[in-house]
Amino acid sequence: MAATWIQRIPTRSVRLWGGPTPQPHAAAAATASAAVHSLHHRHHHRHQHQQLLHHRFSSSLPRERMTAEDGASPWAKVLTIHTMNPTVKKVEYAVRGPIVQRAVQIEKELREGVKKPFAEVIKANIGDAHAMGQQPITFFRQVLALCSYPELLNDNTFPEDAKSRARRILQSCGGSSLGAYSASQGIDCVLEDVARYIERRDGGIPCDPDNIYLTTGASDGIMTMLKLLVYGEDEGRTGVMISIPQYPLYSAALAELGAVQINYYLNEEKCWSMDISELQRSLEEARGYCKPRAICIINPGNPTGQVQSRECIEDVIRFAAKERLLLMADEVYQDNVYAEGCQFHSFKKVLFEMGPEYSDSVELVSFHSTSKCYMGECGFRGGYMEIINMDPEVKAQLTKLVSVRLCPPVPGQALMDLVVNSPQPGEPSYNNFMKERTATLSALAEKAKLTEEILNTVPGISCNPVQGAMYSFPSITIPKAAVEEAAENNQVPDMFYCMRLLEETGICLVPGSGFGQKDGTYHFRMTILPPIDKLRVLLTKVKEFHQRFTNQYS
Repeated sequence: MAATWIQRIPTRSVRLWGGPTPQPHAAAAATASAAVHSLHHRHHHRHQHQQLLHHRFSSSLPRERMTAEDGASPWAKVLTIHTMNPTVKKVEYAVRGPIVQRAVQIEKELREGVKKPFAEVIKANIGDAHAMGQQPITFFRQVLALCSYPELLNDNTFPEDAKSRARRILQSCGGSSLGAYSASQGIDCVLEDVARYIERRDGGIPCDPDNIYLTTGASDGIMTMLKLLVYGEDEGRTGVMISIPQYPLYSAALAELGAVQINYYLNEEKCWSMDISELQRSLEEARGYCKPRAICIINPGNPTGQVQSRECIEDVIRFAAKERLLLMADEVYQDNVYAEGCQFHSFKKVLFEMGPEYSDSVELVSFHSTSKCYMGECGFRGGYMEIINMDPEVKAQLTKLVSVRLCPPVPGQALMDLVVNSPQPGEPSYNNFMKERTATLSALAEKAKLTEEILNTVPGISCNPVQGAMYSFPSITIPKAAVEEAAENNQVPDMFYCMRLLEETGICLVPGSGFGQKDGTYHFRMTILPPIDKLRVLLTKVKEFHQRFTNQYS
């Protein structure tokens, strides 16, 4: 077979390999076979010689140079820390940062029998309600079960209103299955239900379902909008105003996209309120090095737990209109309002009640999610965003952009539908739904008050009222000697503080430096989600630790 193949090789090809000119007829096959043997023999020795040379050369190279600089090295990676996208290396996300990684290690050590001065790690670092013991809403899980396994529609133990919701959702799904892709913007009936929900919430202000985009949690919508905004180079590069303290999704997203982060500081002395003079200062300063194009507001606040007043929201809208900024309103905690005298006001409602001067021109994108409020269904990754006054050509590009991901998770879309189309008076599930919803929100309100009260009894800790959301962001005093020891350990002071707290008590909190804070101030963020008894234990341990820590370094 080999000889037959060699006979077909042009003369110049054999000469190129170093073999003789092919002979005619019977002698050709033998000569060709010899040529192949000679070729293999020479190739084998040449390969051995190259390997020897490579070994002698490479053994004299530092390993680092071989992998990073010597492209011919068999050890070299295509993707290295030197060749990866540089913006990714700038991304930080404190909520799941070094403190949390150490907490996971400690949990493993406890399981392996390592002795610690505590029996368990209490994680209060992230707003993961169900992980902290909050119970799911029965009605939501019933409908999701019916949608996931439609055979259950024949089961009489499920209430009829749950079955009717499930049938409606399944009829809008391809093949009547949650396993089918939906339209990129979302399932039609869910878009319609979200629009009707917004109209009810905002007192009848119209909402067009075509302006709703279902998302993979609110984070997905926020990231998508920031992608649309990034434009320009150098001093013309897009700048986005974000509050400090901030939820690190924003700083991480801006770093990844190569946009410019513009910090404006919330007023801690006035319960983390927004100050228009501070917005103006931040904007004017930023115009020297970028092009400010958007402002982000989290209301109720994360990590600070404040609820902005209607007057504040009006001021922000006027500011955005005057300075030609797109408004991004993160409203995922809109049901989490606890403090007396506080009320959630949606940016859309306030915008339209301010009249056509603003409602016809200010560009607004608002976000909501199934992950927070009384639902706490983080793992389903359901959410939506509503766009107001977006340029039609940009809207077409937005629709194209979301189509690339095909669609948000369909179970998350179904869950979003249940949040905006919950049981109504007269339906079989209404009383139990309201009982569970009220119990969850009442428990959060109790825990918000308890957190503030206990932390404010500790000398060196000052905690603003937790008006809403599910976090506290208290200020802590760290002695000078502790600040110096932190510097010796190459840690910022509140990271040093929180790491010591974790190692000595098993309490996992996030240092304020992960969210941003004024220079010279220190904080930590903690959730109020643990069950009330465990929350008391947590707060007591924090109190005792702070007193011990302060005494040690004073």
